[in-house]
Amino acid sequence: MDWEVVIGLEIHAQLATKTKIFSGAATNYGAAPNTQACAVDLGLPGVLPVLNKEAVRMALKFGLAVDAEIADRSVFARKNYFYPDLPKGYQISQYELPVVGQGKISIELDDGSEKVIGITRAHLEEDAGKSLHEDFDGQTGIDLNRAGTPLLEIVSEPDMRSAKEAVAYMKKIHSLVRYLEICDGNMQEGSFRCDANVSVRPKGQEKFGTRAELKNINSFRNVERAINIEVERQIDVIESGGEVIQETRLFDADKNETRSMRSKEEANDYRYFPDPDLLPLVLEPGLLETLRSSLPELPNEKRDRFIQALGLSLYDASVLTSSRELADYYESVLAETGGKAPKICANWVIVELSGALNKAGLDIEDSPVSAKQLAGIIERIEDNTISGKIAKSVFEALWQGEATDADAIIEAKGLKQVTDIGAIEAMIDDVIAANPQQVVQYREGKEQLLGYFVGQVMQASKGKANPGQVNAILKQKLAE
Repeated sequence: MDWEVVIGLEIHAQLATKTKIFSGAATNYGAAPNTQACAVDLGLPGVLPVLNKEAVRMALKFGLAVDAEIADRSVFARKNYFYPDLPKGYQISQYELPVVGQGKISIELDDGSEKVIGITRAHLEEDAGKSLHEDFDGQTGIDLNRAGTPLLEIVSEPDMRSAKEAVAYMKKIHSLVRYLEICDGNMQEGSFRCDANVSVRPKGQEKFGTRAELKNINSFRNVERAINIEVERQIDVIESGGEVIQETRLFDADKNETRSMRSKEEANDYRYFPDPDLLPLVLEPGLLETLRSSLPELPNEKRDRFIQALGLSLYDASVLTSSRELADYYESVLAETGGKAPKICANWVIVELSGALNKAGLDIEDSPVSAKQLAGIIERIEDNTISGKIAKSVFEALWQGEATDADAIIEAKGLKQVTDIGAIEAMIDDVIAANPQQVVQYREGKEQLLGYFVGQVMQASKGKANPGQVNAILKQKLAE
């Protein structure tokens, strides 16, 4: 039987506020355990929550960016459940009336086409604390620093049909929240994570299959792995005559498996009711328009501008706009070159720079080669001072900190390209004279030998001869 996969994601984006959603406690990551949880976060008797206005503004920015319905009036509710790291015994969240309603976002598929993924809602809530198992022999430690940290839970429609589509969607949301500067997107620290709802059904069937929820996955690679493993598990269960149970499952990256945690709760299990300590959230007149005017150029808008105004391919523009930092770096390089050669600038940022960053495990913000330095290399390629091949060695020298700019390295190492036609002709004459057999073969029609002659000339010039001139003069002399 052919199976169809149905996937929906619930992404938890930790909002980049300085204080928590209902208290003035700090949200700094890495503080000593239980030093950033105040009486409000713990729900002690006599305390009252006060809503953080900045968290609301950040949620609204996201809603505007995904063309969502925005509620003029929304309500906070208590979601009741008991867990060691939930000190109050309930979580303040939104349920029936979220601040951000239905929206949409497009993702790029492998074949270059786009697919629109529906967003069901994006609601505000407080995070729970954290249970620590690693450092305690047979015991669990509780760190409540994270309790009360503002979250935006972004719930998608079940519109994704493969693990790759789910990853593409998650990456798009990750890029968007960073463009908007409402979340730092740090997955290692848990500030951007997701739950994946996965089910399978026979192809052509309209009714959804029974879903399993995969909890708290915090890397793109693990999202893809977990979904694929769960899909295989569900198909095996059904084809073996069993029945998939609606449950919450944990992905074990070390064992490469998903395993059952608990039966999946329904909304009524949480006994939602409006929080009696919080008034409904009513938006001020004009707030949405003020926020709309403050939005930055969003990823799709920037991508389209790169294609239309700079002539970049869809692939190059999509890669460069995948993060705001990378796009800003590219535009800085382009500006330093006076707007010349946008394609060459794109190639160097995407291939050489990104490759070096990945190899070194660095982010673009930590690049040893600045945008101005990279622009200096590109300018020397453009004015034929150096070839593309030599430029790579200049880049490596800048990466290693051997000098502060490309010109200093070119001068110190004598890397200037040979463009003197007389000097190039002399090298070509020597190569032709040294390879009479290959000359005969070339003239008899074996034209692929041109690459051999070019290589010999470049070797004789130690890579400094201008490749374009070498090709042109070689063709002329071999045709004589």
